[in-house]
Amino acid sequence: MTSKWLQQSNSWHENKHRRGGKYLKDIVYGANDGIITTFAVVAGVAGASLSPVVVVVIGLANILADGFSMAVSNYLGVKSEIDFYQREKMVEKNEIKINPEREKREIRDILSHKGYEGEDLEKITALISKNENFWLDFMMHEELNFAPPASYRPKRAALVTFLSFIVAGFLPILPYLILDASREEMFKYAVAMTGVVLFTVGSLRSFFTRKKWHLAGLEMLFVGSVAAAIAYGAGFFLKGIS
Repeated sequence: MTSKWLQQSNSWHENKHRRGGKYLKDIVYGANDGIITTFAVVAGVAGASLSPVVVVVIGLANILADGFSMAVSNYLGVKSEIDFYQREKMVEKNEIKINPEREKREIRDILSHKGYEGEDLEKITALISKNENFWLDFMMHEELNFAPPASYRPKRAALVTFLSFIVAGFLPILPYLILDASREEMFKYAVAMTGVVLFTVGSLRSFFTRKKWHLAGLEMLFVGSVAAAIAYGAGFFLKGIS
């Protein structure tokens, strides 16, 4: 009974961490790019004093085009990382088969640098080299500093990135779709909504950067504000010379 409970507990613990966080990076950065780039477009169009219809059309076109581009880039990047890891793993596997004694000496060197010596060093070396799969994983991590990306699916990562970009990027143009107000009022609502989302999504970056969540949120809010100000100024300037 205890053994079964421990297995269920370990399974739940593993699923909690992997399923909850594996694609969090794609969600955060996809949403960050989506909200910033789309709001920059909205700000530029607003600066040029163009109609709300133009904001919606250009905003939607930007969301689809940039979202697809970012998703494809993420897919190719993840796939390339996996392919490179598998190639290096095959090279290391061949080295173990061709010259196992040399590879065992490398195990000893690695372990000795970690403080193992004497009988303990020989025992651990024998245990590692006894299991070829563990031996290979050990060398990939300790000798080559590679972490296995095998459980990370490129297509799913690309889809998560695309959906995050679409959802976040859609928010700055939402006031132009649902509100019956003046152009200036719709832009104010877009600014307020974008600011809240930028801070919220930016604070999630603290999971990866280890910054304080409020500082990460303020940093993203600042970056988005600068991008929007530049776009708004460019639109206002072009309106003046047109």
